[in-house]
Amino acid sequence: MPLASIPSPDQGVWHLFGVIPIRAYALCIVLGVVVAVIIGERRWRARGGAPGTIVDLAVWAVPFGLVGGRLYHVITDWQLYFAEDAPNRPIEALFIWNGGLGIWGAIALGALGVWFGCRSRGISLSAVADTVAPGIAVAQAIGRWGNYFNQELFGSPTDLPWGLEIDPDRPGTVPGEDTYHPTFLYESIWDVALAFVLIWAGRKFALRHGRVFALYVAGYTLGRFWIEGLRVDAAHEILGLRLNQWTSIVLLLGALFYFWRARNKTAEESVGTASEDEKTTVTASPADGTDRADGDEAGDTADDSADVVADADPDGGPVDPAHPADQADPDTGDQTGAGAETTGAETAGDEAGTGDEVTVAEGATSATAEDSEEPADPAHPADQADEPETGGPATGQGKSKGKTSPQPVSASTEGEKGTS
Repeated sequence: MPLASIPSPDQGVWHLFGVIPIRAYALCIVLGVVVAVIIGERRWRARGGAPGTIVDLAVWAVPFGLVGGRLYHVITDWQLYFAEDAPNRPIEALFIWNGGLGIWGAIALGALGVWFGCRSRGISLSAVADTVAPGIAVAQAIGRWGNYFNQELFGSPTDLPWGLEIDPDRPGTVPGEDTYHPTFLYESIWDVALAFVLIWAGRKFALRHGRVFALYVAGYTLGRFWIEGLRVDAAHEILGLRLNQWTSIVLLLGALFYFWRARNKTAEESVGTASEDEKTTVTASPADGTDRADGDEAGDTADDSADVVADADPDGGPVDPAHPADQADPDTGDQTGAGAETTGAETAGDEAGTGDEVTVAEGATSATAEDSEEPADPAHPADQADEPETGGPATGQGKSKGKTSPQPVSASTEGEKGTS
C-alpha cells in the first residue's frame, strides 16, 4: 500500500440543467485550443504578422485536427470498434467526447488545414509552424488532463507517492493493484517544459523556416517514446515495441533531418501584407526633417519656386544661375511683359494702358532711372527694345495697333554686367 497517491475524480461528466452534458475531456480540449491560439497570436504579432491571423487559421486547423486525431485513433485501434468482440459499438467511433484522439493524425490533418489557410492569405507555412509550436505543446499539456478525468491511458502499477488511483473496473487495470503511473501527468509536465525550451531556443538561435516546429516534433517524440513504454492499455506491438513508439522513432529521425537540412535557409518568410505596409510607414521627426527622397523632391520644388518668384516679383527673389542676366523670360498668354535686370539695383515693372485693348509694358531700372514716362514712338516696332545709352538704362515700350492681341515684348540691357 503506497504512502501517498493521487486520487482520480469521481466523474468526468456534469449535466447542465440535468439535460446538457458537460464533459471534462471536451473542456480540456477546448481550453487547450484557446490557450494555443492566444500564445500563437501573441508570438505572431511580435514577429510582425497581421493581428488576427492565427485566429483565422485556427478555424481551419481545429476541425481538420479533430477529424485527423479521431481517424488515427480509430485506424490504429480498429479492434475497439469493429472486431467481433469489440467493447464498443461501431457507431461509437464517432463519439469523440468519449476520448480517443491520436496526436499524429491531429498534427497531420491540422497542418493540412493550416496550409489551406496560409495559401488563401499568402503567408509562409513554415513561419506559422514556428510561431504556433510552443502553443501546441501547451495545448497538449492541458488536453492530457482529459485522460485524467476519464481514468484512461495510465501506466503500469507503481508504489510511488505520486501513483494515480484507478477504479478496478477500468480497462487495463491489473487485479490487486490500486495505483498506477500517472502518464497523463508525465506528458503534461514534459509538454510544458518543451514549450519553454522552444521559446528559449527560438530566440537564442534565431530559428526560422520551420526549425522550431521540427524541434517541437523531435522533443515531443523523445518524451512520448519513454512515456508510451509505461502504458499498459491495449495496443499493437511490432518487435516488442508499441506502434506509437515506432511512430515516435520515425518522426524523431525525420524532424532531426529537417532541422539539420534547413540550417542554411535564409530566404525571407512572408508574414502578411497588412503588417508589412504598417512597418513601411515612415514618420518624419522635427529634428531630422523628412527622408532623403522627400528632401530631394523639396529641393527641386524650391528651385522651381525660385524661378517663379524671380519672374513674378521684380522687387526681389533668387536669380537662376543658369539664366543669363541680360535676357528676360518670354511671357505667354494675353499679357505683355517687359523686364530688365541690373546688378545691385532694384527693378520694377508697371503696366499702363492707352486706348481700348492696348497694353504697354515699361521697365524701370535702378534708383537713377527717370520717373517720367517717354511717349511711345509710332515708328518703333513693338517687339524691339531701344538700344541703351552709354552708361544709361534701357527702356522698352510697345504699342499695339487696332484690336489685335498684345504681343510679347522682351528688353535686354547691355553693359549692365559687372556694374555695381
